[in-house]
Amino acid sequence: MKLAVVINHNVSNTKNVLSKFEEELQKNALEYEVINVDNLKGGYDFICVIGGDGTILKTARYYANYGTPILGINLGRLGFLSQTGTDNIEKVIQCIKNNSYKVQERLMLKSGNFVALNDFVVKGCSTTRTSKFSLKINDKFVCDYIADGIIISTPTGSTAYGLSAGGPILSPDIDCLVIVPICPHTLTARPLVIPAREKITISSMDELLNVAIDGQEYSDKIKEFNIGMSDKKAKLAFLADDDFYSILRNKLHWGISPSSFASDK
Repeated sequence: MKLAVVINHNVSNTKNVLSKFEEELQKNALEYEVINVDNLKGGYDFICVIGGDGTILKTARYYANYGTPILGINLGRLGFLSQTGTDNIEKVIQCIKNNSYKVQERLMLKSGNFVALNDFVVKGCSTTRTSKFSLKINDKFVCDYIADGIIISTPTGSTAYGLSAGGPILSPDIDCLVIVPICPHTLTARPLVIPAREKITISSMDELLNVAIDGQEYSDKIKEFNIGMSDKKAKLAFLADDDFYSILRNKLHWGISPSSFASDK
């Protein structure tokens, strides 16, 4: 197996975790190469990512072009896309060595040359006021929004910005997209879940648009933005004993009452 370890030097504690990770790899006689997230390259069978969700998102988008599975070691805050934290490295190495992991294919979005695993976030160029957006699906008018912005999210991204904006949590096994208005100026503007193969068009009624891709990259200022499903899918590796619902419980504390947090302190 040709293994790469992707790191992000801008994330704190990377050096210490990488040292421990390399020690375990060498102990298990696994050959590997360490590469920086800003200098990704192909030619590997498996990728380990040491960093936060932003590092994992960038790595996943890149290696979707090669069909290479990636597994994340979380150094960030929530780390919803990562498989494990820094206290579980020995188990991760054993799973890689024994091929005892599972790979999930995750739907991605595409607009022109831009690809997103989590979401596209469309906002007006003015940061001091709301904007008026027009939404079309398959070239048919749906509605106008007066809002701070619109999130177009995959099921993977439904636990990110879309969740904070009041959108639903979607199982990653479902091929669908969710459209979530950000702070809309009407109580009737609710998140909309649609089939993944629909074509979404968002245009500005009064100004140019800014578009963020996975919260990291920005497209040029444009008047109209078209979004559809990418023909490529990201491959995320998970330990065999974990599933989507256990991640909800462990990382979002799903279904745990506030009193439970107080008793843990």
